[in-house]
Amino acid sequence: MVGLSMTLATSCTPSSEDPAATTTPQTEAAGVATSATAGSVADQEFPDVLAAELTPNGDGFTIAVTISSPYDTAQRYADRWRVLTPDGTVLAEHELGHDHASEQPFTRTSAPFTIPDDVTEVVVEGRDQANGYGGETVTVAVPS
Repeated sequence: MVGLSMTLATSCTPSSEDPAATTTPQTEAAGVATSATAGSVADQEFPDVLAAELTPNGDGFTIAVTISSPYDTAQRYADRWRVLTPDGTVLAEHELGHDHASEQPFTRTSAPFTIPDDVTEVVVEGRDQANGYGGETVTVAVPS
């Protein structure tokens, strides 16, 4: 198995929500992906993942994730993100312990984690306290 790390404020917890239902268009290169579209702030119900970059790290990877959540307040903010396989298996989660109202968008990196050898790409999605997982996601090719 190959390891994968994520860059964000804190760790995330797995969820059973369907990641395929929230996937949106993005551009990608090996290990790097950015969102191709961005929702209007007035219409934003969920945090959007704007970019993610996988970097080899020892036996695994780290991933730096950039999230936009312009509605950040102490009452409602992006509280986590997660990395999944295309079939929805959660590989890593990163919990965010506070709002990032003064830092938008923001990027965080997680500790290293592993990815099964047969997985060639991962999906990164964000979550907020009020609405759960949703919003724009990015798909990142796992570097060889």
